[in-house]
Amino acid sequence: MTRRRETRRAARCPGSAPGSARAQRNRCGRPKYRGTLLRHENGYKAEVRWKYLFAVSSAALVAAVSLFVPSPAAAAPGPRVDAERPLGGRAVALDVFSPAMNRVITNRVIPAAGGGPAPTIYLLTGIGGGTDGISWWDDTDVRQFFADKNVNVVMPIGGAYTLYTDWHTDDPVLGRARWQTYLTTELPAVVDARFTTTGRNAIAGVSMSGGSAVDLAIQAPGRYQAVASYSGCPWSADAAGVAMVGAQVLRGGGNPGNMWGPPGGPGWQAHDAFRHASRLAGTAVYLSAASGIPGTIDRGWGFPPVEAVASACTSAFAGRLAQIGVGAVHIDRPAGAHTWGQFEYDLHDSWPYLARAIGA
Repeated sequence: MTRRRETRRAARCPGSAPGSARAQRNRCGRPKYRGTLLRHENGYKAEVRWKYLFAVSSAALVAAVSLFVPSPAAAAPGPRVDAERPLGGRAVALDVFSPAMNRVITNRVIPAAGGGPAPTIYLLTGIGGGTDGISWWDDTDVRQFFADKNVNVVMPIGGAYTLYTDWHTDDPVLGRARWQTYLTTELPAVVDARFTTTGRNAIAGVSMSGGSAVDLAIQAPGRYQAVASYSGCPWSADAAGVAMVGAQVLRGGGNPGNMWGPPGGPGWQAHDAFRHASRLAGTAVYLSAASGIPGTIDRGWGFPPVEAVASACTSAFAGRLAQIGVGAVHIDRPAGAHTWGQFEYDLHDSWPYLARAIGA
């Protein structure tokens, strides 16, 4: 039987004698282990080929995905000093870039007299924003009054008819108004970096900006340790408040609906000083107004009807603060006709109270 198998194998592999070493090889001279080696070699090559294809595919996938993943956006620019110019004495004009409004705002600044760390008072002007030449700087003794006081005095220029708030929509006439952001965040950051400050602040407004100063103190708790409204009108979101605020915006050609949305709606409710008066707890509050009757306190052209309205608004808000237990100084003068002489007097009168609150 063995002889017959060898003969058949020899027939399949000519030249190999039966029983020879070559006959002991598999498939015409190939070693018996050759099939196993080939399987190993083929498996290794397949593995290498699979790994190569996987690496190439992964690289291609990463490259493709990167086309659809946006690169990290560059950091948004922050507020900065764009220029600084001397105004005489210690005073300077500080031009500050506002990212919120994408423009440069000029601010008159009287640095503190002490030379060391000092608090800051922000003085807002009337309805014309100071660009009309009517302002604390132009119409009062502010430079002389603060010449010897250890406080930084900052007087922004601009914001006419905007009520110094953040408008919901850019207005075709008044443009982009983001004054709340500028006054409560951007400008203080620049002032604190440029001057030696203690981080304690007061804000005061006159006429249109009196109500705005109160609103800013409510909207930014902790930013201001004291607030003053001189012949201003802290507003509510009821029909009378909407009419009063809207009249000021309309006077400048703006659309009140672009400010806080539909009149009386949620945007207006958010800025209702009477509704949110409790946020002033712990803040020194000074409120002043007069009857509208001209008196010796006045200097220059007055607006008696405006002062009479301001007196009613101020008294109502002082009553609201008293109702909820928030302390305030309320001055209701028997004479005063909405003049800069009256406003100057009120600034002098309020200063000791404000100074104690901010440590000046």
